Amino acid sequence: MRDWDDAYANSAHVPGSDELPARWAKRAAAYRARLKSFRPDIAYGSEERQRLDLVLPDGDSKGLVVFVHGGYWMRFDKSSWTDLAEGARSHGWTVALPSYTLTPAVRISDITTEIAVAIASAAAQVSGPIRLAGHSAGGHLVTRMLCDDGLLEPEVYDRIAATLSISGLHDLRPLLKTVMNETLRMNMGEAALESAALHLPRGKSPLTTWVGGSERPEFIRQAELMANIWTGFDVPTHLVVDPGHNHFTVVDGLKDPSSAITRRLLGLV
Repeated sequence: MRDWDDAYANSAHVPGSDELPARWAKRAAAYRARLKSFRPDIAYGSEERQRLDLVLPDGDSKGLVVFVHGGYWMRFDKSSWTDLAEGARSHGWTVALPSYTLTPAVRISDITTEIAVAIASAAAQVSGPIRLAGHSAGGHLVTRMLCDDGLLEPEVYDRIAATLSISGLHDLRPLLKTVMNETLRMNMGEAALESAALHLPRGKSPLTTWVGGSERPEFIRQAELMANIWTGFDVPTHLVVDPGHNHFTVVDGLKDPSSAITRRLLGLV
């Protein structure tokens, strides 16, 4: 029988991963200190974690990029990832980074609703096209915005130019077999509802699934699965297996304006 806990155990397979959260937080704080235009802690709801940060470009904004962080819906917040905005910011985009309420205080379906509200809130403040990106659990959350159950109002959904799911989880049913589900508290009904791969796409908004070539095989399978299924519904999909990157380094290119992942996010390829 397959060990599903090991299949999702990214930290156990990356040496030194216990030191990474402190490094991410320090790096993001140093980046915020250098920013000329930064609007922190904008409320998109009444709960403590329903806040987003906006990183603004030096000149006029070309549109809105929303980056949703990962952490298996149970860890981290927006403050550890601010520096990932630099690639898009340097190209003239405003970048929104939302936090969200974590499990077990809420369910994954509640978090999905929160992200839809956060995107709508940021979209009301920044005009132009919208590009979505998310990592791991964040990849799940941004892909869910494209599904046929209409989480976003039409005037917001219609502005989405493209979505980038980085190491995203698109079929949540295997997580029912993991110890982490004691915190996630999913049943089969919610796991199916929250699996973008089991939904029809709402429209033809382009989707890229991007995953590190050195990640756990399950994350590569999830990326391949999502791109494969929605291609069958005539969605413009693109799968990238980024060689040499693990689950944690795969997002680093978002800091680089010239990187392949930044160019893919911004439609420059």
